[in-house]
Amino acid sequence: MSDQDAADCRTASPLAGKKRAQQSPGGLRPRYQGSAPGHCLRRVTLTKPTFCHSCSDFIWGLVGFLCEVCNFMCHEKCLKTLRSPCSCMTPSAVRVPVAHCFGRAGQKKRFCSVCRKQTEGHAALRCEVCELHVHADCAVFSCADCRSSHLDGTLEQDTFHHHWREGNLAAAARCDVCRRCCGSSDVLSGVRCEWCGVTSHTACYLSVPPECILGRLRGMMLHPACVRLDSRNFSKMHNYRITEGWGQDLDNSDDVDQAAAASKEVQPAPESGKQLLKVFDGDDSVKRGCFRLVPIMRATKNEEVVEATLRAFYLPDDPQDFELLELGGVQRLHSDDVLNRNGDHDHRGPNTLNRGSLKDAGDVWLLRAKPRDAEVIKVYVGRPRSGAAFVSVSVSKTSTAASVLSEVLSLLHRQDEDASSFSLVEIYMSNKQVQRQTLTPQEKIQDKLQEIRKVSVCQMNQTRFYLVEDRKRAVQVGLLLGGLTPLLTKDQYVELIQDQLSIKSHLVAVSHVYSTQGAVALQVSCFSEAERIYMLAKDTAAGGRTLTSLVIPEITHASLGADVCPLLVFVNPRSGGMKGRELLYSFRKLLNPHQVFDISNGGPLAGLHTFREVPRFRMLVCGGDGTVGWVLGVLEAVRHKLVCREPPIGIVPLGTGNDLARVLRWGAGFSGEDPHHILVSVDEADQVLMDRWTILLDHQDLSGDGKDNGFLEPPKIVQMNNYFGLGIDAEVSLDFHQAREDDPDKFTSRFHNKGVYVKVGLQKISCSRSLHKELRLQVDAQDVPLPHIEGLIFLNIPSWGSGADLWGSEVDVRHGKPRIDDGLLEVVGVTGVVHMGQVQSGLRSGIRIAQGNYVRLTVSKPIPVQVDGEPWIQPPGQIIISAAGPKVRMLRKSKQKQKKSSRDGRSESPSSRDGGH
Repeated sequence: MSDQDAADCRTASPLAGKKRAQQSPGGLRPRYQGSAPGHCLRRVTLTKPTFCHSCSDFIWGLVGFLCEVCNFMCHEKCLKTLRSPCSCMTPSAVRVPVAHCFGRAGQKKRFCSVCRKQTEGHAALRCEVCELHVHADCAVFSCADCRSSHLDGTLEQDTFHHHWREGNLAAAARCDVCRRCCGSSDVLSGVRCEWCGVTSHTACYLSVPPECILGRLRGMMLHPACVRLDSRNFSKMHNYRITEGWGQDLDNSDDVDQAAAASKEVQPAPESGKQLLKVFDGDDSVKRGCFRLVPIMRATKNEEVVEATLRAFYLPDDPQDFELLELGGVQRLHSDDVLNRNGDHDHRGPNTLNRGSLKDAGDVWLLRAKPRDAEVIKVYVGRPRSGAAFVSVSVSKTSTAASVLSEVLSLLHRQDEDASSFSLVEIYMSNKQVQRQTLTPQEKIQDKLQEIRKVSVCQMNQTRFYLVEDRKRAVQVGLLLGGLTPLLTKDQYVELIQDQLSIKSHLVAVSHVYSTQGAVALQVSCFSEAERIYMLAKDTAAGGRTLTSLVIPEITHASLGADVCPLLVFVNPRSGGMKGRELLYSFRKLLNPHQVFDISNGGPLAGLHTFREVPRFRMLVCGGDGTVGWVLGVLEAVRHKLVCREPPIGIVPLGTGNDLARVLRWGAGFSGEDPHHILVSVDEADQVLMDRWTILLDHQDLSGDGKDNGFLEPPKIVQMNNYFGLGIDAEVSLDFHQAREDDPDKFTSRFHNKGVYVKVGLQKISCSRSLHKELRLQVDAQDVPLPHIEGLIFLNIPSWGSGADLWGSEVDVRHGKPRIDDGLLEVVGVTGVVHMGQVQSGLRSGIRIAQGNYVRLTVSKPIPVQVDGEPWIQPPGQIIISAAGPKVRMLRKSKQKQKKSSRDGRSESPSSRDGGH
């Protein structure tokens, strides 16, 4: 919502020129005439407890003022300070046209931003990037007013303004101006900046300084001016790498929302004394069968029928400029009498609608704009992102795009400039995609307007014209292709993608090669070629693997402030049940969505490649210990290509064990903490170092016959962060892993997972194996005798098996106190499942065997092993454990209480009232 436009639209009305108070035969009450920003207000008698949408206070008494278009309700005293525009005026209040990314909303209580009614219990959608919530049937009437998260290479802005979103605030939210409560859980009230989190009453927000400084999280946020993305041919879902099953199925069809509208509205029967008209708003809706049901009184003036139809379609136009046509016929509803099929006049008098004649006509009508000899259009000056300033231009039937350009330049006192160096651009601000079309200089403006209105009257309400200076600019679209054969050379990758995708070499260049990951980064200098490669790669397989393709933004690191250390967020949506998905959604809203990555869509490489030139940044990994190990492994493989080679890493524990998160004080598991508080904790966390270890598993034939059996694999190398186990603990972990693989849908809860783990462990009580006879252990080149044990575990951190202290806290003169950065492994044994249960219950500790930094194991029989919870059966051979390169930097949660947010930031996220969801 633009501050300037919100102020400009206060004197407008959705039915301008038709607001005279009148009492119609249908019983309409007189409408309030005042400075309401586009609302069609009328005085109503309240029959149940009601809250004001302007000040959020309870409306005492029996009188309120209700908007007949958007259901806005307020006190009489609030009419003078009314700032919240009607839903029909939303397109005129857009500062920067940016499409939404709709996905299915949860079941939490929210309010629709179009009709202002509660979405709970209805089919509802939410934007995955901003705080927009709408009913499925209301979505088509929302416009492209999402927040702008990047520059697209042609658009610039001088200052960064607040991006206000009305309603769905936390109930305890306070106005930044008057310090009174502005949130509500009962109605859609209050506004909040979706960047800095400042909250305010709608009557107060114009007093907030217009420039946004990003609030409490500005030190870890990517400023939109620092992100550049050429994205003309890509949807927002592609730009933000949003997985196709969470909302793309809704985004692929424009029919879904409007069809839902029809199905939802067909069900209720009309009220007593009313009838329903089925109305289409243009040829496009007729073609797709999408209509609105308009309730009217049985005896209603024709002008009021058109007026009710405009309200149903959230249109702010004058009813005198429109008419209703019988679909499939020539019958019209206008100022003349309506004739029935037999040509007789209705006996009830002129200007009334005959129910019988409508029934004969099928009650199906088409809303049409009347032809106009002249009209006034708004031409927005400058590039779309430079604000919403416009000039008004009168156009006639002879007006062309060239003549309009000349008049606009004259009104701007820039008539000396060459009009041929500018273009008139039509921009359709659809809620799902912003569509741009450059008009030819000879194109007739009125013909263009009539064409748009004929297709859809609602589309005309969401269409703007911009004066744009023509500039030739080099296009650079970044794509990351994954799923390729690993460990090839650059020339081999070029040949491979040439064979599979038939790329045009003069338009496509390979900028980076990640051979260990089987991925390459491409720079494409043509929008259509980039779109072709992107879509074709998703349907292509190479070497038995399906390729992946992602759109990658460019971070202009030179524009980052000296005090900014952006946070790169990885979220595993499959961890922690649905909590991973909700965290992904919350972090996209709290930060720039270009710094939040779904790790299940392209892995960690996409984020690390995006941040490759950022001089310093931090990382937050949301998932279990396996997800953390995955990120650390990819970081180790590509760190030589990063400017910041050792970014510190924080954790949000979403797994079952979460041992590393426990050691670093991030907790035993995520339990619904406010995502904003999590980010503040990351910002205040301390940096610590942690050892990592390389495990070499060399399969060897130890049968003694010296023959090569031909089935031995080459040595396997894995990385270890937490612990490495052999024997009984790995066997229990392997059985649990197999049970989860057989029925993964049941393993969505930490408590269920632990229950299955205990059940599997109890089944192993009677099992026994003499591990000391199957293993030979050397620590720091010294043979170490093994006691009678069934499991051998090598610890890097003082937490094992969901928080158990396996090493113990007793002081031992033979061994030092374990630390995660001491360069030593602790070697511990367990005697069986009962011993493991006692350790996890805190009754006992393990059997201390040794400490060292170099371990060699000789295995004589196949044995279950596990590394950080990932189990398998290891054949006989040699196992060597040694330090893996430099220590990694981790973030440990500070013991201090979080500092209070200053007034320029937010005290809590908008979702905190719902437990973070």
